[in-house]
Amino acid sequence: MNDSAKQSQQAGWWQRLTGGLRRSSAALGGAISDLVAKRKLDAETIADIEDVLIRADLGPETAGRIADALRQSRHGAAITPDEIKAVVAAEVEKVLAPVAQPLVIDPAQKPFVILVVGVNGSGKTTTIGKLAAKYRAEGRRVMLAAGDTFRAAAIDQLNIWATRSGADFIAREPGADAAGLVFDAVAAAKQRGTDVLLIDTAGRLQNRSELMNELQKVLRVIKKADAGAPHSVLLVLDATVGQNALSQVEIFQKIAGVSGLAMTKLDGTARGGILVALAAKFKIPVHVIGVGESVDDLEAFSARDFARAIAGLPV
Repeated sequence: MNDSAKQSQQAGWWQRLTGGLRRSSAALGGAISDLVAKRKLDAETIADIEDVLIRADLGPETAGRIADALRQSRHGAAITPDEIKAVVAAEVEKVLAPVAQPLVIDPAQKPFVILVVGVNGSGKTTTIGKLAAKYRAEGRRVMLAAGDTFRAAAIDQLNIWATRSGADFIAREPGADAAGLVFDAVAAAKQRGTDVLLIDTAGRLQNRSELMNELQKVLRVIKKADAGAPHSVLLVLDATVGQNALSQVEIFQKIAGVSGLAMTKLDGTARGGILVALAAKFKIPVHVIGVGESVDDLEAFSARDFARAIAGLPV
């Protein structure tokens, strides 16, 4: 891809990102603008701004950092909404920068096994399909394993993504043993020289212990088939659930050893700030974010782009 094509692609993604985060940035930016209209940046105003940031799901830790930065830089002075947004963006970027890490496929691990977990409705299957399309576009051989054997619709949906992306596909009949399917998938991927094996799993509510136990069984079986696998455990989170994402990460991290996050549906919520709270609390790498339904709406996570978009600032 030449430079102009790359720039066009980046510009297109920025437009989708800012559009997708419009609800979040409008809620945050509107509240900040209302607060500082005709007011100096005194202690009361800063406390009010801190409350706005907490209500925007950025979390108390990050909200406190931003409030401290405002006290140190401009306390008692007149300040514009854009100046406050610049401080918000700068502090949010500091929180996000350490976790903005791409999902790197190690060619020495063949197949590179990615186990995708999360609750029902989080967007797991769609995320797998989009990742498969990207890896196929990079020239990799990809296999999709329909480990969500509970839902026939999930198997069908994954099969459609496999066909669309040109990936191999492995499944069993609905209701089959998921762990057995996963074992067969790892063996088949090795036999076929697959570069990346993406394994779907049944959506599990974090408070259903029997389902979480089954996920542990799947993990044990993967390790029997390949002692080094899974090489990535990707937790898919739905941004619209807001604070509930914190408990999902906590439980899935404990059960499955989550190594990275994918945040979906940022275009459907004003609660995109939850990603900042997650980064501050868990410091787990954020690999990709999604702001729509098309393949191009899932991209590697950029701390600077996200921080500026959620603050309502241009790139």
